Amino acid sequence: MSNVVLTASGLYTPPEAISNDELVASFNAYVDIHNQAHADDIAAGRVAPLSHSNSEFITKASGIQSRYVVDKAGILDPEVMHPRIRTRGNDEPSLQCEMALAAIGPCLEAAGRSAEDIDVILVACSNLPRPYPALAVEVQEFLGGGHYGFDLNVACASAAFGIQTAADMIKSGSARRVLMVNPEICSAHLNFRDRDSHFIFGDVCTAALLEHADDAPAGAGFDVLGTRLSTRFSNNIRNNFGFLNRSETEPRSEADRLFVQHGRRVFKEVGPMVAEMIVDHVAEHALSASDLKRLWLHQANINMNTLIAKRVLGHAPENGEMPSVLAEYGNTSSASPVIVFHKFSNDLATGDIGVLCGFGAGYSAGSVVLRRR
Repeated sequence: MSNVVLTASGLYTPPEAISNDELVASFNAYVDIHNQAHADDIAAGRVAPLSHSNSEFITKASGIQSRYVVDKAGILDPEVMHPRIRTRGNDEPSLQCEMALAAIGPCLEAAGRSAEDIDVILVACSNLPRPYPALAVEVQEFLGGGHYGFDLNVACASAAFGIQTAADMIKSGSARRVLMVNPEICSAHLNFRDRDSHFIFGDVCTAALLEHADDAPAGAGFDVLGTRLSTRFSNNIRNNFGFLNRSETEPRSEADRLFVQHGRRVFKEVGPMVAEMIVDHVAEHALSASDLKRLWLHQANINMNTLIAKRVLGHAPENGEMPSVLAEYGNTSSASPVIVFHKFSNDLATGDIGVLCGFGAGYSAGSVVLRRR
């Protein structure tokens, strides 16, 4: 029997969204400006011209049709092409802190808990606002609850790693109730001038509350039957932004300090890695594919997710077995499997089993086997 329960989840969605058509119009305007500015070099063969993007390519390649962002105007301005975020004073809550609080509120309300009930706050996400103070400690301050907090960064797998960390703390007795939060401003690390990746990411925040089973309301939430984590080093997804950038003898370009990936290699290597991990993890709990009612997968790419689901289930996903929010949210890094769980879990019956799985740069991957109480 499990003594850890995922009691409730919460979701904060930014109010602004960008459609593929809007994003493509901005990108193509930038391409025209660039090609015009370098027309002589392009004609002489010294510079390669940039190519337009199109909405059909984006949807076919990824399944993404739209994404929510913290600042639409800056991203769509061909002269800017990144979110513009107001500089905060040190005594103000950061934007990620505000997003965290907005996701925590409905999570605690759904669980019937208050800030004073929380022991630990974990912030698990791909990008943090600063090295220190920890964002989790900032959230603790403005939430008014929690004895301590700390940050975790394992790229797109951060939520799965955060859930295992919370579960391990509850199992060991060092905490009874843990908030795990995933504030992602992915638009700030995305190169909107790169045709191969400018459409991938969106912004969002999710939260999940994990409790000792003895404290959880009867019948509420999901038993955490088990967790499994896996990492393997790869440069195929990388971000070179860091505190040593200014000290490097050869300054990196802006593009080299933003998100970069080799998509085909990632698809080829990560999909099978994740599918094998889930299959082995499920078997470890004496379960088979036929026992799985739902896969809450990281929303990286609809084609990759379909491949993973086929290998795990033994057939193409059907009847809600692999719900997706890619079309609406895009890839929201660590938060994405929690969004899917938040939106597509209430319909499951007592005893139904699903797997929440995050995977991404590192390579890193984590699976969580959950059973409806």
